[in-house]
Amino acid sequence: MESKSLDILICDDSILSRRQMKIMLTSITNCNIIEAENGEVAIEKYKKHKTDIVFLDLVMPVKDGITAAEELKKFDSDVYMIVASSVGTQQSIKKALTAGVKDFIQKPVDKTQLIRIVDAFLDWRN
Repeated sequence: MESKSLDILICDDSILSRRQMKIMLTSITNCNIIEAENGEVAIEKYKKHKTDIVFLDLVMPVKDGITAAEELKKFDSDVYMIVASSVGTQQSIKKALTAGVKDFIQKPVDKTQLIRIVDAFLDWRN
């Protein structure tokens, strides 16, 4: 991977899911992880930190991932968002893509998926 540190926001209501993603991401790339437990907190943290990549779960309390994605896209048209969810119907994936999400990965997330996502982001950015 690259030497410049990536700022990554992980938004998931499951602390276990956030922890697992954080461990995998820090093992594959130099990164600073910011965590959010729901879409509303993710929006606040993104506005403050403007991270390189945002991972969003679909189903969360307060504000779900699709609503958060729509609001993040309005705030920053270049936001790089990925849905990481265990509940992905064709309709919800289509809504997420329409909201500006770049990709969808199934939970539980594995290291290969995260490497692919980080590589795709680096290609997109360059």
